[in-house]
Amino acid sequence: MAFNESGIKITILGSGTCVPSLKRSSCSVLAEIGKAKLLFDSGPGTMRRLLEADTTIFDISHIFYSHFHPDHTAEFVPFLFSTKYPNGQQREDPLTVTAGRGFLDFYSRLKAVYGHWIELEPGLLNMIELDNNNRDARQFEDFSVQSAPMVHNEESLAYRMTSSDGKSIVYSGDTDYNENLIDLAENTDLLICESALPDKYRVKGHLTPSLAGEIAARAKVRKLVLTHFYPACDQIDIEQECRKSYSGPLVLAEDLMRIEIPA
Repeated sequence: MAFNESGIKITILGSGTCVPSLKRSSCSVLAEIGKAKLLFDSGPGTMRRLLEADTTIFDISHIFYSHFHPDHTAEFVPFLFSTKYPNGQQREDPLTVTAGRGFLDFYSRLKAVYGHWIELEPGLLNMIELDNNNRDARQFEDFSVQSAPMVHNEESLAYRMTSSDGKSIVYSGDTDYNENLIDLAENTDLLICESALPDKYRVKGHLTPSLAGEIAARAKVRKLVLTHFYPACDQIDIEQECRKSYSGPLVLAEDLMRIEIPA
């Protein structure tokens, strides 16, 4: 599938969880906005999926982390380490990594283990910590980003990306039902929302298909993508459960699935 040059292009890199799966890698989404290539989370399997999506680690300009659990951050260390491969391709443009409060300490603790192997040359790694208590907003060259606290970990954030032509996507990360996500996703073109477990297996800190659907309906999103599926989700009719509360366009994520939001 060939993407147009304008609009927003999404590739689901990982639609699964911490549970090992041949079908689903752990959480990760690639978004292409203008010249920027954004990575949302980098769970196990991300870098291989990037290559399968015709993208290298050197193409990525930004990484946004929803929180620090291993199924969302495990390939951050390999991502940085791989840029130091001798005689390989070199990073020319800075990598900007954005996450919630505590990320600088998180990175410092990783360096205490891996040392200079995950340090990039001066000027090639920028880190931004966002407010975990309030909505935050930042402007970049090809897009703007808003964040809002989620109900999962202390550092958990959801992100709304808006392109220069006004198209938007929202990435929920892991979260329980909350008003912040509804407000952040209001009238968005695409909500990529976690739906970890079927309704009957609901656990604290995660959404189910019907709860994700309710958020999408209340936010009046134009399209909903459910993702972050535990194996139990492959044993039931996820779409039917979501349809209890949401009647709009619906997609069940699969690894390497591509979605385009035209300009």
